[in-house]
Amino acid sequence: MEIFEQFDKKWALVTAGTIGAFNTMTVSWGGLGTLWSKPAATIYVRPNRYTYDFLNENEYFTICFFDEEARADLAYLGSHSGRDGDKVAQTSLHAVPVGASVGWVEATLTLLCRKTYWQDMDPERIPSRIKERFYEHDPVHRMYIGEVVEILKK
Repeated sequence: MEIFEQFDKKWALVTAGTIGAFNTMTVSWGGLGTLWSKPAATIYVRPNRYTYDFLNENEYFTICFFDEEARADLAYLGSHSGRDGDKVAQTSLHAVPVGASVGWVEATLTLLCRKTYWQDMDPERIPSRIKERFYEHDPVHRMYIGEVVEILKK
């Protein structure tokens, strides 16, 4: 079903910070729904990712979806760290202020989210078959839930 392919197959960029200081990363795990009677988006980020720091320090973040033409840029942004330099400069994407966060000119859909909840996943509650596949050598993710406060479509 296409709605489930948005994260898993098409990927998205999660960006946090301000236009003067931000980081972005590709995500393929996430969800959309309703929480506390508000539209909500959920993302998962490991603590060793540079974007994790920006998500923790900022109240807002964006989730941006793109056409297939941006696939190579999303792959690059997901496999290189902003700690090592200006990785955005190596892509054809252009950052733009979106509310109190940052989005992308090329995005076809942008969700501006206000962080409402976050929690580290509990390894004791993750089945061993999943831990073996996803967490044998990597830290568990932190879940971030944001109220979707604005939707921008191209």
